[in-house]
Amino acid sequence: MKVMALDYGDARTGVAISDSLGLLAGETAVLPSWNHQKLVEDVAALAREKGVDTVVLGLPRNMDGSEGPRAEKSRAFASELEGKGLTVVFVDERRTTLEAHGILSEAGKKGKKRRERIDAVAATLILETYLNGLRK
Repeated sequence: MKVMALDYGDARTGVAISDSLGLLAGETAVLPSWNHQKLVEDVAALAREKGVDTVVLGLPRNMDGSEGPRAEKSRAFASELEGKGLTVVFVDERRTTLEAHGILSEAGKKGKKRRERIDAVAATLILETYLNGLRK
């Protein structure tokens, strides 16, 4: 059971894919998001190529748990992915980007690629949240 997690953003979308047993976060990538239709096609193609069963999409919520415009965009994106035959589930992604910044700071990661790394790390955190929920 392979699972793909997405940290969907306007400029970039972080991707994390589990191992074949669905136990650990494995590979990561970052896809450009500026061309929305291409992003949908790229995610669907990557899911097919990697044998992904489920796509976990980070759902941005406000700190009070309510949903705003960003969550609406994520739900619309999920609908498009489902139209490509993918099964999509949501995971609350509050604070994942902040946590990703902290992880990279602790690791001493700096430079031009830091923004891309943040998106990939945030996707990994979303994936880990989902996989940990399956084990309970």
